[in-house]
Amino acid sequence: MKKLFLLDAMALIYRAHFAFSKNPRINSKGLSTGAQLGFTNTLLEVIKKNNPTHLGVAFDTSAPTFRHEMYKEYKAHRDETPEDIKVAIPMVKDIVRAFNIPVIEMDGFEADDIIGTLAWKASDADYEVYMMTPDKDYAQLVRENVFLYKPAYMGNAVDILGIEEVKKKFDIDKVDQVRDILGMQGDASDNIPGIPGVGPKTAVKYLKAYGSVEGLIDHVHELKGKAKEKVEANKKLAILSKELATIHTDVPVEFDEDSLKYEGPDKEKLTEIFEELEFRTLLNRIFGTTATAQAKPAAKKAAPKKKSPAGAQLDMFGSGTSEETAEEETVREIKTIKNTLHDYHLINTPELRKSLAHYLSVQKAFCFDTETTGLDANTAELVGLAFSYMKGEAYYVPVPADRDEAQAIVDDFRSVFENKSITKIGQNLKYDLMVMRNYGVEVEGYLFDTMLAHYLIDPDSRHNMDVLAENFLDYAPVKIEELIGKKGKKQGTMRDVPVEKVVEYAGEDADITWQLAQAFKPELKANDLVKLYNDIEEPLVNVLATIEANGVRIDTDTLKELSVRFGEESQVIEKKIYELAGQEFNIGSPKQLGEILFDKMKLVEKPKKTATGQYATGEEILSKLAHEHKICDLILKFRGLQKLKSTYVDALPEMISEKDGLVHTSYNQAVAATGRLSSTNPNLQNIPIRTEEGRLIRKAFVPRDENHVLLAADYSQVELRIMAAFAKDESMIEAFKEGKDIHSMTASKVFKVPLEEVTSDMRRKAKTANFGIIYGISAHGLSQRLDIPRKEASAIIEAYFEQFPAVKKYMDDVIEQARENEYVETVFGRRRYLRDINSRSAVMRGYAERNAINAPIQGSAADTIKKAMINIHAWMKAKKLKSKMILQVHDELVFDAHKDELELLRKEIPTFMKAAADLEVPLEAEVGEGLNWLEAH
Repeated sequence: MKKLFLLDAMALIYRAHFAFSKNPRINSKGLSTGAQLGFTNTLLEVIKKNNPTHLGVAFDTSAPTFRHEMYKEYKAHRDETPEDIKVAIPMVKDIVRAFNIPVIEMDGFEADDIIGTLAWKASDADYEVYMMTPDKDYAQLVRENVFLYKPAYMGNAVDILGIEEVKKKFDIDKVDQVRDILGMQGDASDNIPGIPGVGPKTAVKYLKAYGSVEGLIDHVHELKGKAKEKVEANKKLAILSKELATIHTDVPVEFDEDSLKYEGPDKEKLTEIFEELEFRTLLNRIFGTTATAQAKPAAKKAAPKKKSPAGAQLDMFGSGTSEETAEEETVREIKTIKNTLHDYHLINTPELRKSLAHYLSVQKAFCFDTETTGLDANTAELVGLAFSYMKGEAYYVPVPADRDEAQAIVDDFRSVFENKSITKIGQNLKYDLMVMRNYGVEVEGYLFDTMLAHYLIDPDSRHNMDVLAENFLDYAPVKIEELIGKKGKKQGTMRDVPVEKVVEYAGEDADITWQLAQAFKPELKANDLVKLYNDIEEPLVNVLATIEANGVRIDTDTLKELSVRFGEESQVIEKKIYELAGQEFNIGSPKQLGEILFDKMKLVEKPKKTATGQYATGEEILSKLAHEHKICDLILKFRGLQKLKSTYVDALPEMISEKDGLVHTSYNQAVAATGRLSSTNPNLQNIPIRTEEGRLIRKAFVPRDENHVLLAADYSQVELRIMAAFAKDESMIEAFKEGKDIHSMTASKVFKVPLEEVTSDMRRKAKTANFGIIYGISAHGLSQRLDIPRKEASAIIEAYFEQFPAVKKYMDDVIEQARENEYVETVFGRRRYLRDINSRSAVMRGYAERNAINAPIQGSAADTIKKAMINIHAWMKAKKLKSKMILQVHDELVFDAHKDELELLRKEIPTFMKAAADLEVPLEAEVGEGLNWLEAH
């Protein structure tokens, strides 16, 4: 059988580019080669796995096509081609030609028309044809012996669509109706209008009733209401849209069988290109030779290269940063519990439990994992305990629902859990520690948490066990959904699963986590991260577990009052918005809001649109218009009140635990790449404090009883102090040491007036500049934030750097160091990897440069308060205080302070906070107390 593969070059190049965009591959000449590498691997995969007898690659040209002549707005809203893709296209063409594969292109026609024509001609000549592209539009071309071949991507397998698959996918009766669906619903990416309000489901409904766009138009009189109005008003657009979406199969391109026949690459040409691009592994893979060019030296102490997850069908674009990583995906085989030798034991008798406890007691380290009834550690009940201390072996101890029986089994292992000389290994150990505390067991000893270890090694990646297992062990663990079902009301618990299945699942979790720990320990050492792990992240686990378990009391009466107040204020604002708009509409609908603001009220001439073709009505857009148009200001206030009401005022009472009447937030230690903590259920980090309404939420946080008051300790301008210390700016350091108002001092210098003549407006601008500089703010950004002309903002930044040259030098130096190392560090050694710092893309490079400036400052502030929490927790525990640490929010710590200990806490807590980091600039912490959080802050 003659087999022809036709590749849609531009679609594949774009896909490769964006797959590598997060971790771009840069050669020693500074050239971004991700798109070229991704495309080449895709081509090799086709050749290796599908053995085509014939191959062709079609490209678009820059010339207008017949579709542009039909509709001038065709593809009008597309972003400009990224610079890296512009550079990659001619190189990809050279690679294709070096493989002795024809490059096919023709002015006036798109690649899909060329591929459609050749596919049908080849089909008529008894070829089996595969159109390789991620573009769904090609589905209309599928016929006998012509298939749509959608390549693997981001974990999804290759998808090959024949006639029946297309009909099933689109829910249509015949393949040709794909054109009608596209014509009705339009295509935002190509700016094909379609019929407004018609999506895929409606299009299918119309097709089942009327067969085609033309059939719908002929029967428009049968429709009712707005549907009839929209189809009636857009008849011509519907016909035009269908024509624009139709791939033509009559392009004047010759089907030359001989030129398409694949007989292998030109070794000399391909070697020359691959040496230029530094694709050394590919050269060796294809020809068994290596390139002569010298490799670029590895970035000093750069982030470790990780393997990318792969499945039975492989994603050829990869997510790694090296050619080796991308190539590995073509040959790796993923192991599973079904094809891997393992020995997982059920420990279900007193004798077996005693024996296991003994063997655990003589280990230097063991891994353990809890199986429970739910995700809330405060209420979850143990279903079982899994242990491992050797690769491929694990032990599972079932725990019954009866509390007394469960406690007795847990007590069999109390001594090993509380043995301080044994290291405990786990994945997300905070959860397991909290569950064990529910059974009166304090897990003692050094903790090695694989989630936190990987968080330090590669902070920008995902850290869940399944992903880590695939990346580092080439192993795909059993999904929990296979045991308890998918998320939702019908999902069961581990208590419902037969014990023999749990043995395998839980044993695998412990075994794989043990293996991950062995992989990560040397990585931490190699990247100088052991001290950071030992001094900050490891001891913080117990601190956060304690804070979460302590919980905070919520005054529901206060929240009820706020709910009524915010509801009434929302109604008043809503009425004003309707009056300005001249009609009622759904303010919460971005689509309706956009139509009111930009179609009806015409607030701007050329409003921005989203990727789906709707008007953009986000906060940034409305904030820019708020000063000129009152309705935008009101909409922002309405949204703010609605968000506070739904997210906090009405939601917090639902989060009160039935167990103790308190709210227990969950702190996430391995989410923010900067090192900052985040919290969920509820998210206490995002309660706004700049608005009066946001501050009122804090009134609802109150002491746990009449013997306590709330005490809040807050760092004062910690990030500015850290910046001054990093920059070694003498005037800033002096101002902080002498307790001067840093913003007034900055205003005095920038605006060149005596300190006593600084106005409140000058101070406001200086304050914004002070904090903006930390984030690498531009003149444009400062002008927007201060609502001043860009020229004035630019002058302020120039004056700032003129008066504080050390700050400018710090910024320049840290960017230069980042370019060399591809990472920056905090004072505690936390790294933020900046893989885009040497990107050829100005946008990506600029983003990385801003991170290079900010990450050491923000990360050092995050590490500082973590260190303070660790030291305060240890002190409170040693003193056996009745007071409790209950909240951490950015630079602030909140305590339930027992009244008998109030003076002691007021004195000691600021001392611990000031001593948390050794900087040339003194740290300051302010303390307040009250009967609610608002009073205390």
